Amino acid sequence: MTHRAEIRFLHFAGRRVAYALTGTGPPLVAPAWWVSHLELDWADQTFRGLWESVGEGYTLVRYDRLGVGMSDRDLRDDDLTIDGEVALLGAVLDELALENAVLVGGSSGGCAAIAFAARFPERVDRLLLYGAYADGSSITSPEVREAIVATVRSHWGLGSRVLADIFLGDTDSGAEERLARHQRAAASPQTAAALLELIYRNDVRAELPRVRAPTLVVHRRGDRAIPYHLGRELAAAIPGAALVPLAGSAHFPWAGDTQSVARALRTVLAPEAPARMAGEPAAVLLSAREREVLALVAKGLSDPEIADQLVLSQHTVHRHVANIRNKLGRGSRTAAVAEAARLGLL
Repeated sequence: MTHRAEIRFLHFAGRRVAYALTGTGPPLVAPAWWVSHLELDWADQTFRGLWESVGEGYTLVRYDRLGVGMSDRDLRDDDLTIDGEVALLGAVLDELALENAVLVGGSSGGCAAIAFAARFPERVDRLLLYGAYADGSSITSPEVREAIVATVRSHWGLGSRVLADIFLGDTDSGAEERLARHQRAAASPQTAAALLELIYRNDVRAELPRVRAPTLVVHRRGDRAIPYHLGRELAAAIPGAALVPLAGSAHFPWAGDTQSVARALRTVLAPEAPARMAGEPAAVLLSAREREVLALVAKGLSDPEIADQLVLSQHTVHRHVANIRNKLGRGSRTAAVAEAARLGLL
């Protein structure tokens, strides 16, 4: 995927909504999350790296919701509903003349993706959900919700740091401070508080049984923003959905072990990926030949030795080893073998 994001604007409800296109291929649309800023997000190396891995071979479509980022900052009450979120997602698809697309809904963006998939099944090829939920009131207690919203509204500096700590999990203070600054640049305290209230009152439980698109739910077990059990409940309620639990405490997929998130999502997005073999972790798909090569790499054989044993050219073996390292998210043969062992592939 190219590193350049092309930013455009569409007119919606009398205002301008900013959206960005990156890469080439079939459309992969990411409904708006919490607060975003198309330009600042893409300038962040970890954010860009995650989406480049996930969106390889696709045209990635992102947008800033009204009130945040590069969209018009005028936010109205009727924007702050699931119906408003669904209408905006539909407007983005219509602007690009997309009859259908793959939706990847993360966090609160998962609610819009679920509702859209339920109401317009003919327009959703596949549904990918990360760190998502169906009932916002179950995220945390009313007392905690009220305290967070009040802090964000009255002390945005402190509130942005509190949220950064929740969203990033176990990380360094420098990363938290950068995210805090980013949130303050992307939204005013009034808008941030209003969007938090929307997150907490979102409820798409009635939509779940009507989702017909093949659905993958990815959720970190230690997610400090959206508890893991909410992702498990999503997967159980959507017909035929698959759940991929991941380790980690970070809510944002571009924090922590980003490669595990990318691998999990690519099991659905990569058209060349084979069906999962019995007992193979859902987050990693290797072909039968790659598994053969991996086993020989683990035994310490060189590329020429593997080529002789499998009756392949050295070039083919080298390509298989490179593919294995990429799928496992490791830069060396030794690290790839260690990761494969950890995942139970050996």
